[in-house]
Amino acid sequence: MGPGVERLPPPQLMRQVHWRGRSGRLYALSPQRLDDFALRNNDLFLVTRGRMVLWAGSAADVINDADSRARFRLALDCADRVFHVDAGDDEIERLTAVWDLEGAEPAPGLSAA
Repeated sequence: MGPGVERLPPPQLMRQVHWRGRSGRLYALSPQRLDDFALRNNDLFLVTRGRMVLWAGSAADVINDADSRARFRLALDCADRVFHVDAGDDEIERLTAVWDLEGAEPAPGLSAA
């Protein structure tokens, strides 16, 4: 783990945080440990540095989209946080959520972590 990366408790002890997407929709995000983070299944994730979104997507995005793969690699090099996003299985809903989360920011007063 590099300098400036905070140590987080195990995921089961962390509370959800809320971020507001560019559309205004609120997302409840579950913090994940960055030091052992791995994309799994087709789950949706948000990779950030502080309040700045670096990448949003899933394993399918990394596998199928060269641009997303490059942004994901760069994001992991400078990220200090990663969140699991609870998203449905509908492809349109997932793509809309990725677009929305790319412009997301923490929702003040709603997060407790």
